[in-house]
Amino acid sequence: MGIDKLKNIIQEILYPAGIALDGENPWDIRVKDERFYRRVVRDGSLGLGESYMEGWWECERLDEFFSRILPTQPEDKIRKSWRLLLRVLGARLVNPGRKSLAFQIGKRHYDKGNELFKSMLDKKMVYSCAYWKEAGGLDDAQEAKLDLICRKLGIKAGDRILDIGCGWGSLARHAAEHYKVKVVGVTVSSGQVSLGRQLCCGLPIEIRLQDYRDVNEKFDHIASAGMFEHVGYRNHRTYMQKVHDCLTDHGLFLLHTIGRDGSQVTSDPWIGKYIFPNSLVPSMKQISASIEGLFIVEDIQNMGPHYDATLISWFNNFDGNWGKLNGFYDQRFYLMWKYYLLSSAGAFRAGCLQVWQILLSKKGVLRAPANRQI
Repeated sequence: MGIDKLKNIIQEILYPAGIALDGENPWDIRVKDERFYRRVVRDGSLGLGESYMEGWWECERLDEFFSRILPTQPEDKIRKSWRLLLRVLGARLVNPGRKSLAFQIGKRHYDKGNELFKSMLDKKMVYSCAYWKEAGGLDDAQEAKLDLICRKLGIKAGDRILDIGCGWGSLARHAAEHYKVKVVGVTVSSGQVSLGRQLCCGLPIEIRLQDYRDVNEKFDHIASAGMFEHVGYRNHRTYMQKVHDCLTDHGLFLLHTIGRDGSQVTSDPWIGKYIFPNSLVPSMKQISASIEGLFIVEDIQNMGPHYDATLISWFNNFDGNWGKLNGFYDQRFYLMWKYYLLSSAGAFRAGCLQVWQILLSKKGVLRAPANRQI
């Protein structure tokens, strides 16, 4: 197929979103290498991301580009490639979230370097959606999110809390410092464990390098913020059963997760290859099936719009600190990380992705009083 034909296909995909090739708007694509056209038509979203990393195209406002293009479902306009079909088939035949691969996400994403995340995140190093309702900046917004989780759980002094996917211990520190509780945090990232233990030194906090399936203790309350996306749909029930077994009968579990409005079995090909291997954003249907017979839903809050602002703040920090990072990472990494943060911001801005905080109990502990306010 000739370049002109390929170019016409791309233009037809972009037109409904109000995006032009070599246009003047900040969300328009500027093609720098004509190999871009064949790569995108052949490989879809994977080709779009990889050609950006190669410098074959650029866009002044990637976040705006994605907020416009994603609602038009551009992948449906390109013939599904055999690579995508193999990915879907593979996801149904094998279990990418199985225990033997549990630590892969830690090595390939969270262990990219603590300095990278220090330069990008807030002062407490919270790597999940912030809560901007009354916040003036990223630090305040993340502090508000941490406290929101603690208040929803209703934790009190002396409680023992489990944080599944604890990161660098930000929630554990907040809970221990402000609510006088004891916390066990588990993560599959050795980099998070080493720095997390330093940051939590002197507090009643234990940070473990441990898969969630290996926790076999009782806790008064359990929280998980930004980890469920790594579980995989074939392991949702196993995960929920483990939480159920570790939670006291009158305890609460708060699940903070990215969500999508339709069930899938594979992640976006580019995200899966370069950012979050073996991961999958769940649907409400998948979550609901995983908790049936185990938990009662006490409360659901959609915080999706808050992630847009969070990701833009992360990118601005990353971009502003690139001067002290570029000795450790090359330009291709810069373009990859920029694409990850800004494409994600666009997806939340468009409403294609959500963030749900789901509060669960075993026996309906919040049945009274009816006027309880969080």
